[in-house]
Amino acid sequence: MAIDKIKELHELKYKISLGGGEKRISKQHALGKLTARERINLLLDESSFIEIDGFVKHRCTDFGMETKEAPGEGVVTGYGTVNGRIVYVFAQDFTVMGGSLGEMHAKKISKVLDLAMKVGAPVIGMNDSGGARIQEGVDALSGYGEIFYRNAIASGVIPQISVIMGPCAGGAVYSPALTDFIFMVDKTSQMFLTGPQVIKTVTGEEVTAEELGGAKVHNSISGVAHFMAKNEEECIKEIRRLLSFLPSNNLETAPIVSTEDDPNRIEDKLNSILPENLRKPYNMLEIIKTIVDDGDFMNVQSKFAKNVITGFARLNGSSIGIVANQPKELAGCLNINASDKIARFIRTCDAFNIPILTLVDVPGCLPGLKQEYGGVIRHGAKVLYAYSEATVPKITVIIRKGYGGSYDAMGSKELGADIVYAWPQAEIAVMGPEGAASVIFKKDINNSENPEQTRIEKIQEYKDKLVTPYIAASRGFIDDVIEPSTTRPMLVNALKMLSNKKETRPFKKHGNLPL
Repeated sequence: MAIDKIKELHELKYKISLGGGEKRISKQHALGKLTARERINLLLDESSFIEIDGFVKHRCTDFGMETKEAPGEGVVTGYGTVNGRIVYVFAQDFTVMGGSLGEMHAKKISKVLDLAMKVGAPVIGMNDSGGARIQEGVDALSGYGEIFYRNAIASGVIPQISVIMGPCAGGAVYSPALTDFIFMVDKTSQMFLTGPQVIKTVTGEEVTAEELGGAKVHNSISGVAHFMAKNEEECIKEIRRLLSFLPSNNLETAPIVSTEDDPNRIEDKLNSILPENLRKPYNMLEIIKTIVDDGDFMNVQSKFAKNVITGFARLNGSSIGIVANQPKELAGCLNINASDKIARFIRTCDAFNIPILTLVDVPGCLPGLKQEYGGVIRHGAKVLYAYSEATVPKITVIIRKGYGGSYDAMGSKELGADIVYAWPQAEIAVMGPEGAASVIFKKDINNSENPEQTRIEKIQEYKDKLVTPYIAASRGFIDDVIEPSTTRPMLVNALKMLSNKKETRPFKKHGNLPL
């Protein structure tokens, strides 16, 4: 009798493991997509996956559903390890009713989120679904609501990573949007609220699913996604890499990773990396990769708002979040999209105890009607708020320009930076020397016999008096002016000094972020 029961158990588990069956699995592979279980096994350490709720079934009896089997209820859930650390996972199974979400499908996901919160472990959700299960009506909608609620409650408590590996449409898109990071796969994943057919019916616009909500769209135009991979294998490899920079929850710190990169490494090339002409662009990524451990930098939202850089790296084995202006794009100025990108990243780092390093070369805010009408003031205020709110160690290095309100916005001492360094070439002023001299010395220039020569002289006079970093240093706004080649050891020492930093804010329910 016992043998029969065990045999029955194995048969049931095998049937569940096949999902929609061999034919649908083959179709999934033909689309260049892995199955839900293949994705989980690739993500987790070998043989570490423990499934939960494999036997769950739907209980819908309308529209012929009483005769329809949906193995695993169209989603595989459970937990395992990534580099030995516990993580929870769910992966929608497109081979089972198109991965559609019904009441019990949602309950499986909700259970995983609840467990992850109790344990204090990250959640990785792999989305590949046709959307709500129409036959279940409001039960399906309620299921989405339960997931959204948990995403919001878990925010800032445990890392939540969403992976779009197929369609993600309608209300389903809001769960990923509530999580910390979104990965997409080029050509095989799409996200949109209303699909191409609905758009054509309502507005008359014709667009493909890829043009509407493909990986390139959301990584470069909308800013909805954070990472884009060329295939699923690369995507999963990058998820594992991201997890290595993050703690398991908000009460822990990210794991220390051993490195042979000398913390006291001096880089002479940094002394000459800036162009002589201060208007000439250079690549800030070169500076970043020179100072961090082993040149390893994980660029977050690399294709969106490219005038600023955000991402993760390590200094002497410890995770840091980096925010930097990128002079190669729009001269590194701040605008609407850059502000949103920076503010979101700072708050993510602060939530998960990751120190923030800011590298400054900012000429100001992008001018223009489109920016002003689009609310650049409101969006820029998000950056000020995020830096001010953050209590993690904050270190700033002014590389070249720090002009106007953008100087304040980019992690200044006034917004709570613990340590501020400047390179000797740094210029800190209300505006650029050319503009400032034209205002201050307008009469002298206009009344001069040689206006152009006088203008050049007055620009230099303004630079000598107000623009050098030593003026700010004399006021205590900069802690030290450092030789560029010593930047790495100075940062390593500052980070070590701040490792036990404790800072609190006044009690409140929550602040009113300028959304």
